[in-house]
Amino acid sequence: MFGRDIFVRALERAGVEVIFAYPGGASMELHQSLTQSTIRTILPRHEQGGSFAAEGYARATGKAGVCMGTSGPGATNLVTAIADAFMDSCPLVAITGQVPQAMIGRGAFQETDMIGVTMPIVKHSYLITNIHDIPRIVAEAFYIAESGRPGPVVIDFPKNVQQQKARPVWPTLDEIKRGLRGYDADPKALDADLAKVLALIEGAKRPVLYVGGGIITSGAAGELLKFAQACNIPVTTTLMGIGAFPEEHPLSLRWLGMHGAAFANWAVNGEFQQRKSPSEPLVKLQDGADLLLAFGVRFDDRVTGAFSEFAKDATIVHLDIDRSEHNKNKRAHLAIHGDVHDSLARLNHLLAAMGGIKASFEPWHATVAAWKAKAPFQYTTKAQIIDSDHIKPYAKDGEDFILPQMVIEELHRLTHGDAIITTGVGQHQMWAGQWYKYKHPRQFITSAGLGSMGYGFPAALGAKVACPTKQVVDIDGDGSFLMNIQELATATVEKIAAKAIILNNQHLGMVVQWEDNFYGGNRGHTYLGNPARRSGIYPDYVKVCTSFDVPCERVVYRKDLRAALERMLAAETPYVLDVITPYTEHVLPFIPAGRTVADMIWK
Repeated sequence: MFGRDIFVRALERAGVEVIFAYPGGASMELHQSLTQSTIRTILPRHEQGGSFAAEGYARATGKAGVCMGTSGPGATNLVTAIADAFMDSCPLVAITGQVPQAMIGRGAFQETDMIGVTMPIVKHSYLITNIHDIPRIVAEAFYIAESGRPGPVVIDFPKNVQQQKARPVWPTLDEIKRGLRGYDADPKALDADLAKVLALIEGAKRPVLYVGGGIITSGAAGELLKFAQACNIPVTTTLMGIGAFPEEHPLSLRWLGMHGAAFANWAVNGEFQQRKSPSEPLVKLQDGADLLLAFGVRFDDRVTGAFSEFAKDATIVHLDIDRSEHNKNKRAHLAIHGDVHDSLARLNHLLAAMGGIKASFEPWHATVAAWKAKAPFQYTTKAQIIDSDHIKPYAKDGEDFILPQMVIEELHRLTHGDAIITTGVGQHQMWAGQWYKYKHPRQFITSAGLGSMGYGFPAALGAKVACPTKQVVDIDGDGSFLMNIQELATATVEKIAAKAIILNNQHLGMVVQWEDNFYGGNRGHTYLGNPARRSGIYPDYVKVCTSFDVPCERVVYRKDLRAALERMLAAETPYVLDVITPYTEHVLPFIPAGRTVADMIWK
């Protein structure tokens, strides 16, 4: 068999059903083999779009997403998604064609050292130099990407090895595992440490579960629900952890952090008198958690704000599969190295054996309930159109304009909270987290750690390919959507019926919000419209989408929103809804970067 055929056969043996691949000189041999394969090859219109789609597939399924580009620029166009997958612990296998071995290091046409370029942002990487290694390398790549803490693996494949011939020998999974000396994909927490967790809960008065993406990637959501209910402990999630715990459950605190729920931030940190400047002293009004059970999280700065002040009065238990996360950002009083699914299952078994937790935490629940009543997610219903020149041409007496939060609220009602939601990055991303209430894991797919604009629509394509019977909607901003708008062609040609809602405010909304808060409203190149005609919408997404054979309609008035959303959801094709919103709206709550809960703007 040719090396290219061995490689594709190895992909099939790894269970690959879909690959998002853009051909070029160094990868065209593999594309020839793919034409004879059972694997569905989806042609993106940009390698970044294809790699984000592979991430969307992976995030929706838990299986490794697969993307491929040619050498040089094709390969470097995958780098953003590789970095994104690394930050968000997403299983991804990125395959790159490479120039022939004899040309490596000689500055050959379209040559780039992909091993060197991606080394800091991969879980592992391979340069195939021997055709006989192909079966082992491919099997190892998928095992490494999907096991333990998931992440991206790069396989760089020189063209001359693709063209060689050999007889493949296929290793077993046991042989693959034995060959990876020093790689512990399934660490077990110590029994003594788990017993300490239950003892700490018994001694606590104000416990909080703070959980992240590790719950979802390990498949531990069911065990988490059982544990939280058995112990009667409130649960807050990170942005990556959204869906790990049903958000309409009485114990849910939704998500915390920079734009998370005020009541979740207070529950973890305590409530403080709001400061007008960081030089003012901290004045605590109410105590927060005295025990923080941090499961499958990494204490991201967007959650903690000032590390020194985060959960300052709490005993912190940090359970994580990745030992390197322990004490990296926040020192834990008890650091437990172990798989969170296994650990929660064993904790639940211990709870059952001991007859449950004796403490009830009723005063704590009363405090949390008061915080929830005091500061729910909220917005004013009156659209502010001052300085929103793109809206003024539509102004009519008695017409109410649409605020972005309204769109997501209505989408939640119409889909009964069951849709898979993807997002770009910016204000719309935060509103999508706030105003859609998630029930299930793998329902909210977003670029959380890296914050990659252009992620939302390609990720929606990947999620829809993975879950063709589910409603998949990209909630996007006009800035993010434009960055990978060419994937409308992929949606049309491949018949992928993902939907997109553009919350179109003609600005880079999140940067505008920071300009308003920290730069006196001075606009530093954040207007995305056409300065030659400040009034009106630019570009015209209806015309652009129509040119890609994707239905699109523009919605300006509140009275037209529900019917437009219903038409979008009923469509059996890709569909774009261009919703015009004012750019003057801010995402609240808001804790400025590196600051504390005392600096939170929440109303």
